[in-house]
Amino acid sequence: MTHYQLVAQNKLKSNLISILFVAFVVGVTWLMAEGFGYGLDIVGIALIMSGVISFSSYWWSDKVILTISGAREATREEFFDFYTVAENLAHSQQLPVPKLYVIEDTAMNAFATGRDPEHAVICCTTGILARLERPELEGVVAHELSHIKNYDIRLMSVVTILVGFLALFSDMLLRSRLYGHRDRKSSGEGQVQVLLMVAAVLMAVLSPLIAKLIQLAISRKREYLADASGVAMTKNPEGLARALEKLGGDREPLEAANKATAHLYIVNPLKNTKVSFAKFFMTHPPLEERISILRNLATGSSQ
Repeated sequence: MTHYQLVAQNKLKSNLISILFVAFVVGVTWLMAEGFGYGLDIVGIALIMSGVISFSSYWWSDKVILTISGAREATREEFFDFYTVAENLAHSQQLPVPKLYVIEDTAMNAFATGRDPEHAVICCTTGILARLERPELEGVVAHELSHIKNYDIRLMSVVTILVGFLALFSDMLLRSRLYGHRDRKSSGEGQVQVLLMVAAVLMAVLSPLIAKLIQLAISRKREYLADASGVAMTKNPEGLARALEKLGGDREPLEAANKATAHLYIVNPLKNTKVSFAKFFMTHPPLEERISILRNLATGSSQ
């Protein structure tokens, strides 16, 4: 399979999961609203509340993330390879050159953030810039630039908003029920309404967890897509494969990262996913799988 075929396959899988996720959120929201007897008015109120909060977070998220990460703007003089690699790759893809930032930390990692290609940032730790050779750095920067080109940041922002909305909505309805609210359909409710209410209670409890698992699945698929798209930019799968090997060998956690920002990085910055069933709760695919796919691409392109 060529990297172009892999990109197309990963896009299809990511889009399918995203569509199913939206359908899941809509279906669960309707079920809870009807089951608790509120009707759809309460859905509109919850959407407006979460929308205002989420829009503010989305609009200023890059500044917030850079601030809490302790990142500073990179200069061409100090980080020449970082600057020229980003410029060359962006120009080759006819994209605006993203702003470049660095985090003073010996841990190896990188991430991209921003609303769109015109307001994008690529941030690397000084550790990764010091320890990668230029072809490896090209692979990492191309991966992050792919997140920008594919609008992954916008997609994950929307998904995060939907997950947050579902959690807020579920909690609001459960609290209302627990504190003695009698819904409008409670008098003379039939068997169907009782079944709807039971299903609504179950969904109110389980749906935030299910939504979180789907969010993480989308995040992992976007990492595969960014790997393949990055290789399409550099035509050098081995460069990114070697970079990921070095990142996998770095056991130092990144102090500036936390659970809220971990999904942004090229590899998990927390270094703490050792539970046997943890794959479903991982923000990133296993490094071994990513490297194996890249090596297969390298073998295929050399034949």
